[in-house]
Amino acid sequence: MSKVAIVTGASKGIGAAIALQLAQEGYQLVINYNGNQQKAEAVKVLCEKYQTAIVVQADVAKSDDAKRLCDTAMDTFGRIDVLVNNAGITKDNLLLRMSESDFDDVLSTNLKGTFLMCKNVSKIMMKQRSGSIINIASVVGITGNAGQANYAASKAGIIGLTKSLAKEFASRNIRVNAVAPGFIQSDMTDKLDQEVITNLSAQIPMKRLGDPQDIANTVAFLVSDKSSYLTGQVICVDGGMVM
Repeated sequence: MSKVAIVTGASKGIGAAIALQLAQEGYQLVINYNGNQQKAEAVKVLCEKYQTAIVVQADVAKSDDAKRLCDTAMDTFGRIDVLVNNAGITKDNLLLRMSESDFDDVLSTNLKGTFLMCKNVSKIMMKQRSGSIINIASVVGITGNAGQANYAASKAGIIGLTKSLAKEFASRNIRVNAVAPGFIQSDMTDKLDQEVITNLSAQIPMKRLGDPQDIANTVAFLVSDKSSYLTGQVICVDGGMVM
């Protein structure tokens, strides 16, 4: 029987790359999106070249939506083996200019959404006595970053959550790890001037931006049996930015 993976925020970028990689690894996919159904359906088409996939709209920051997402996965496939918490937003600004709602929104989606999904999925994985949860953090959750107090706080929170849940769930054969991307090519970086890209790359020991596939490959390793003794870890995929 094929294993089942939920990937949140899987309509584009890193989430889409992770979903496609897991499909290629043999996982049946639950592709979550919040706003862009068209892009999510396009990811489903790619995934279904390898395995069955469904698309589920849900705002993971809302308790009822997070539960419905997990319930739909169970109703469709009967099990959940992998959860990848990738859904996230940014609302960057210097602290003095950052509104309370901008802080709350980022923490709600990035950190509370991860908490809600972990809580719902853990009940299922505990009954199965198996599972793997991957939380997508960020290097700025380790280093901080000016103008991203809300985002950095949310990602630092995800790291703390990951380590805490790894300790709680280990006895039930559920592993919880985090991946912390550095500068990764995305819709956002595609809009930047070449000079900005060059300056960003200069800060990276490997002198280049990463690719979403770099994150997807790391996630595929972390959910596989090849990493069966790994839990509570934060893997920086950043070309050497954070050492």
